[in-house]
Amino acid sequence: MNGGAVRLVAVNGGLSEPSSTRMLIDRLTVAVTDALGEGERVVDVQVIDLRDLAVDLGRAMTVGFAPGQARAALDAVESADALIVASPVFNASYSGLFKMFFDLVDVDAMSGKPVLIAATGGSPRHSMVLDHALRPLFSYLRTVIVPTGVYAASEDWAGAESAGDGGLSGRIDRAASEFAELIRLRGSSREDSSRQPLRDDALHNGSPSAADVRQQTIEAAGIANFARLLGPS
Repeated sequence: MNGGAVRLVAVNGGLSEPSSTRMLIDRLTVAVTDALGEGERVVDVQVIDLRDLAVDLGRAMTVGFAPGQARAALDAVESADALIVASPVFNASYSGLFKMFFDLVDVDAMSGKPVLIAATGGSPRHSMVLDHALRPLFSYLRTVIVPTGVYAASEDWAGAESAGDGGLSGRIDRAASEFAELIRLRGSSREDSSRQPLRDDALHNGSPSAADVRQQTIEAAGIANFARLLGPS
């Protein structure tokens, strides 16, 4: 994070136009922006539509590196503070284009990054794609995944939603709240890390840490025990 700003990148794996997956991405980004806004954070949002990168991604799989717009999209994902990712369901998993894209990311750049996973499909029965496909993929990439994933079936767009958290709006709001909290926690952790060198400098200037004192105590006790084992000379 830079000066309190959050760089949020959303990856849309939808292939059609119009796309229900893009609709879900748009609703999620609004909900997350609102949730982060409560903490007066500035949010820079970028949406990447993978359908526009299909040719570049195909070339990348054959030549071993990402050209053109695909490279720019990968750079955006790798440098983001947090990600929203969504894919339509194809044969009980994410789309091939979605997989191609995340096959190219730098795993080290993804480590510890908060990720909100989402998917769309024709039937509520496909909702397990979140836990059986998307969650394992982003666990492998060493990201931190929001507990609540969001799945939207065709019926979620068809009419009035059910009341409470069971409806799509409730699921979106709950996921956005969890996601915002993860982002805040990661930001606080980075701020603490940035102050660590100052504390280290103070220690080097003559102020031993609690760990140093404990180590010295352990060493002194070890020497005393060894002396008792030797007995009187």
